[in-house]
Amino acid sequence: MKESPKHSFEVRPLTEEEGGGWLVTFPDLPGCMADGETVEEAIQEAVDAEKSYLDTASELADKRLSASGKFVLRVPKSLHARLIARARQEGVSMNTLAATLLAESMGHGPSH
Repeated sequence: MKESPKHSFEVRPLTEEEGGGWLVTFPDLPGCMADGETVEEAIQEAVDAEKSYLDTASELADKRLSASGKFVLRVPKSLHARLIARARQEGVSMNTLAATLLAESMGHGPSH
């Protein structure tokens, strides 16, 4: 049984200058396309192209979301000043204070 792509797709004939045959594109997947001599062949090639596109996008997303233990956070100046004062009061670095406050808020750390 032949598969169909899972995302919406468009099929159009290719001109002789473009090599002839048929082209399948995915409006929701920029740059994802496939071609074939017949409409059916182009659609079957599109199934593979769609899978490869989605697998690659997933791998890239996983890499961007992997936990390195480091991130940048922008806060209002007034909150930054309060955090500095609290870190001085506790006698710890801003990094230690922020990590502790985050851990406590997530339920993983010493309580007040």
